[in-house]
Amino acid sequence: MPYRVDLVDAHRDADAVFDRLIELGALDVEHVPPRGIAALMPDSIAPDAIAKALGERRISISPAVGRDDDSVWVLSPRPIRVGRVRIVPAPIATEPGAIALIDGPAFGTGLHPTTMLCLEAVDDALQVTMPDAVLDVGTGSGVLALAALILGVPRAIGIDLAPDALHVARTNAGVNGLGARLHLVCGGPDALAASFPLVLANLQAAPLIEIAGHLVRRVGHHGHLVLSGIPLGVDGDVDRAYRRLGMRRVDDKARGGWVAQVFQASW
Repeated sequence: MPYRVDLVDAHRDADAVFDRLIELGALDVEHVPPRGIAALMPDSIAPDAIAKALGERRISISPAVGRDDDSVWVLSPRPIRVGRVRIVPAPIATEPGAIALIDGPAFGTGLHPTTMLCLEAVDDALQVTMPDAVLDVGTGSGVLALAALILGVPRAIGIDLAPDALHVARTNAGVNGLGARLHLVCGGPDALAASFPLVLANLQAAPLIEIAGHLVRRVGHHGHLVLSGIPLGVDGDVDRAYRRLGMRRVDDKARGGWVAQVFQASW
């Protein structure tokens, strides 16, 4: 488990401190006003080794805060761009066309490869055809649904089993002025009866296989289904589960050991 290191009065040789922390294997480094520097260090590097490498400086150690279910380690949220989608932390002044996200506990900061892959797939799909609605299964922070709305989809439905995630998604929708266009439902895909031209599901591989039948029933006539959260090693298992149900794989994307699959309904 990574841990956080804070150094005070590091402003005089900040560049040298930055470089040394990176050489030691820091996962993230940033300035902390007014004169400090913070870093996330892997637990394989002992705090004593850091103090020695930095000239016996006074350092403080504290637990690191993991993001996206402790799968992404950064000190604080930061702006990112994926295709036409730009995501910024909510305290930053709103940028035209950008999605502002609060620093909440729900999965979907945009930093995890599975979210990036899904955002890329959504961006590609919406440049080919613009559906009248999108369904986001396991919406988490709501980032995928909000991205679809920002890119021009008139309305989105986000569903999640976790009430806390729905609260974060609702807050994010409000921050972006999209509350009227994002409808949130507590439950799984079996809680709905409607079908949609575009369905998104960034979940773990096992749930994707388990709920395959329910997900496929939510896909409308010749509609598209984007699946993410799939390790490359089980790509074939997920693929077979959906092909058996009549879905046709039309695209895929891979990054950092993860794959996103894009299917189209054959009916």
